[in-house]
Amino acid sequence: MTFKQITGKIHLWLGLFSGIIVAFLGITGCVLAFQHEIEQVTNPYQFVEIQEKPVLPPSQFQEIAVKALPGKHIHGIAYREPGKAVVATFYSEEYYYLIYLNPYSGEVLKVKDMSKDFFRNIVNGHFYLWLPPAIGQPIVATATLIFGILLITGIVLWWPRKGRFTRQTFSIKWGKSERSKLDLHRVFGFYASWTLIFTTFTGLVWGFQWFAKSTYWVASGGKQLTEFYMPTVDSIPVQKSDIPSVDVLWQLMSKEYPSVEMLEVHIPENDSSAIEVAANPDDQTYWKADYRYFDQYTLEEIEVTHIYGKLSNTTVADKIARMNYDIHVGAIAGLAGKILAFCASLIAASLPVTGFLIWRSRRKKRQKPLF
Repeated sequence: MTFKQITGKIHLWLGLFSGIIVAFLGITGCVLAFQHEIEQVTNPYQFVEIQEKPVLPPSQFQEIAVKALPGKHIHGIAYREPGKAVVATFYSEEYYYLIYLNPYSGEVLKVKDMSKDFFRNIVNGHFYLWLPPAIGQPIVATATLIFGILLITGIVLWWPRKGRFTRQTFSIKWGKSERSKLDLHRVFGFYASWTLIFTTFTGLVWGFQWFAKSTYWVASGGKQLTEFYMPTVDSIPVQKSDIPSVDVLWQLMSKEYPSVEMLEVHIPENDSSAIEVAANPDDQTYWKADYRYFDQYTLEEIEVTHIYGKLSNTTVADKIARMNYDIHVGAIAGLAGKILAFCASLIAASLPVTGFLIWRSRRKKRQKPLF
């Protein structure tokens, strides 16, 4: 057997083995590509009328939100652009809620159970196939790894003999013939591969710790990736201030970051927890945010050694790791990137279908392989 014939066999059997999962990941990826834009239209409670009055401090939103969800632990208060509601997050292994509040009056606009949220459920399907994470995540990661191999073998099979590129190499012959099915599979696959290679790579970073650590090791020139940790404090207040610490930090950070699109103050989980403040200049992406940590008693800033600190303190490898989600969904390139990610995901979902049709047709006719 020739090299291309062996490659064709590998491509065929790996495709048949992983096809259903790959198609599912492609379809759910299409749905998630424009999540932010769809929610802007379908969730009117996110918006409020701008008023010429100051917004309430975090401690007041915390008090209001806790009354709306008694017995639940509040995670943080997020201030967004003028005209958008403040969001209180409640999160644990058992539940996940968002409360949307009027920033001027504190009125509860919506209590949202994220376990019933459409996009949240699509995310769980995309990441875990709606299975327990310990089971679903390795299955998805393995299918992603196989898809990466399919992309490489597909390009090998697409590559013309002796490197002689023609118009037919890059175009599709429309119709009902065998050649048309093959063109839909190989030409669309080739064009999408240049985007899907990034989607697959970032998916593997999530799927396998060894892949994430190896990627960081290569990008950083041999350094180890520091796992995320939340700083702790051992200070004891001599006298409690009349103004809650979260309010003081919110005021300070609001002055330091006057033009950010999201400023989130995290409520300390216990007496030894630091207070985290996240300032994001672009709420369409995540990688540009500054993450700051403070002693909840002295308000002294605590430096961290993991990648989620100040953006100005991060290395190139840190930035690449931070960008993983934004690259995966295409948001790194704005609306154009999301459109590209949508189209690539759609093609990815179609590849197992066209590949199966080609295999079935050849099996019925017992034709000689075209590669």
